[in-house]
Amino acid sequence: MSYKKYTIGFFALALLISCAKNPFTGKNTLALVSNSEILPSAFQQYNQFLSENKVIAGTAEAKKVESIGTKIKVAAERWLNANGQTGYLNDYQWEYKLVEDKAVNAWCMPGGKIVVYSGILPVTKDDTGLATVMSHEVSHALANHGQQRMSAGLLQQLGAVGVGVAVGNKSQETQQLAMTAYGLTTEYGGMLPFSRNHESEADRIGLILMAIAGYNPDQAVTFWERMSANAGGQAPPEFMSTHPSDATRIAQIKALISEAKAEAAKFGVTFK
Repeated sequence: MSYKKYTIGFFALALLISCAKNPFTGKNTLALVSNSEILPSAFQQYNQFLSENKVIAGTAEAKKVESIGTKIKVAAERWLNANGQTGYLNDYQWEYKLVEDKAVNAWCMPGGKIVVYSGILPVTKDDTGLATVMSHEVSHALANHGQQRMSAGLLQQLGAVGVGVAVGNKSQETQQLAMTAYGLTTEYGGMLPFSRNHESEADRIGLILMAIAGYNPDQAVTFWERMSANAGGQAPPEFMSTHPSDATRIAQIKALISEAKAEAAKFGVTFK
């Protein structure tokens, strides 16, 4: 069997053993590790990060991060309750912190632990820009992307063990070539597309949540155009990246805006 076929079979097996259906995506997803294993560690790492970095508190910007985060949380709760998932967020412990850092970035750990770096605020510019960022990051947690990445990493490691066993009686050079081929195939054919799909899922869910929270999803396009301009065209080719290209992302978001507005309208939120 070629390494390409081996990899396809490997990820097909991953799909077969998936057992967790996510309400936001409607998909069965990899869940080889449970939230009971992930969340305590995530909360501990979050607290450690906050203890080692300068948290900005009491400022207008910090209060804005808190208020927008709360609105997005409420939007998620409203959507889940309306779709028969009232207990989905029981294990979440929401926090929204602004941290002093020049990086143009934000992130959300499993369980609703959110950090916004001060360096992204000049790009977000306004409440809707910040809501675009925070709803996207929250959506990674809601879609259990951290759980899926950990599960995929475990499968990748198990697959590497399988390749090692399969070529264990071959020469050292053959073993090294086999492991290199496996690593490249799983990375570019599996893990990176997996990550890009997560980003697209978070964009879609985030648009819906920001719209339900009252933020116009049309403005998400404007924000991502600013992010693209800020990057200065220095991103790697899409197939080598964990994220879709700026052009792909913006096109996808434009196509999703009508769905986001339609979902918001179900909750009485409309836009001109």
